[in-house]
Amino acid sequence: MSSSTFSFDINSAKGVFTVNVGNSQVEIDGGYEGDNSLNLIEAKNYISSDFLVRQIYYPYKLWSNKIQKQVRPIFLTYSNGVFHLREYSFANINHYNSLVLVKHKKYVVQEGSFNLETLSEIIDKTKKVSEPEIPFPQADSFERVVNLCELLNQRDFITKEEITESYDFDARQTDYYSNAGKYLGLIEIGKDPTSRQIGCYLTNLGKQVFNLNLFDRQKEFVKLIVSHSAFKQTLKSYLENGEMPNREEIVEIMRKSKLYNINSTSTYFRRASTIVGWTNWIMNQIEV
Repeated sequence: MSSSTFSFDINSAKGVFTVNVGNSQVEIDGGYEGDNSLNLIEAKNYISSDFLVRQIYYPYKLWSNKIQKQVRPIFLTYSNGVFHLREYSFANINHYNSLVLVKHKKYVVQEGSFNLETLSEIIDKTKKVSEPEIPFPQADSFERVVNLCELLNQRDFITKEEITESYDFDARQTDYYSNAGKYLGLIEIGKDPTSRQIGCYLTNLGKQVFNLNLFDRQKEFVKLIVSHSAFKQTLKSYLENGEMPNREEIVEIMRKSKLYNINSTSTYFRRASTIVGWTNWIMNQIEV
């Protein structure tokens, strides 16, 4: 739809200046009117640490000038069965940089509950695998590993350039997360037969995992993680002691797990962040 005509102030390196908007294109993914408010939804099916404020500010300005009800801009992201909703407001409707987070909620709709009993059973029954001869993961957010797999499940092949652009990554981070998926056997890296560009695709195991219902899929992710000794022993220590082991303890666990091609203490400590991140993801699956 058209933005109509409005103006706003925005910060710059040289101070505040005014932008005049005339019939700019405005898109919204959803608009839901209640008794007291109009809720405008901007939705993404991938996880990103940032977004373009314009995507919620322009619709907010447009509809605030049209109706008397409160206009509530909401940024929705969906990944791995979790809906994240972040409601924003603008402290000053005429200032682009006055964005304020009002509240953040997340919701999961699934059958079955993931509890400590389920987790303990997975730990006990999952067999250890040999460490693959590829770099140990350096990808702290397991949510992003899963989300990358989700995107690959929607398409046969995604180039590394497309992944870098979608996630606002640099090329090095793209390598980290694609290699993390490869470490678990979910992702393969290769060339597109047509374009000859380097990219990623789901393995047969990855496709099988994403054909499962959400509850069984989460269990399979946990199984894949704890099949590797360093993660399993860290998780067991967490459960036995009620808290995450410190970095020195995790590094000692890693040393005993005979990880591939890690030779320096500093590298062990950097990779320990991945173990902490993935272990926390597992613990966050438990229903309180």
